[in-house]
Amino acid sequence: MDSCEIRWKRAVQQDLRNIDPQQVPEIINAVERFIDNPFPPQHRKLRGSERDHRTRVGDYRVIYQVDPEAKIVTIYHVRHRREAYRK
Repeated sequence: MDSCEIRWKRAVQQDLRNIDPQQVPEIINAVERFIDNPFPPQHRKLRGSERDHRTRVGDYRVIYQVDPEAKIVTIYHVRHRREAYRK
């Protein structure tokens, strides 16, 4: 897949404020790697959805969707693994 555009939802800003500031640069770097490859080896597809995926960054999970036709990766949440899958 060619380079993708990354879009951040507003909820991610709040999620990042609640994370240890030392972890935030690592998370942002992991998300920026989606530009070249939105499906890194550690990603997993979420059950019950066609386009929802998650990737692990330490104890945190990045929940995102990939639109391969439009080449857009939309980041929905960055949360601790305890809270990542709760509605």
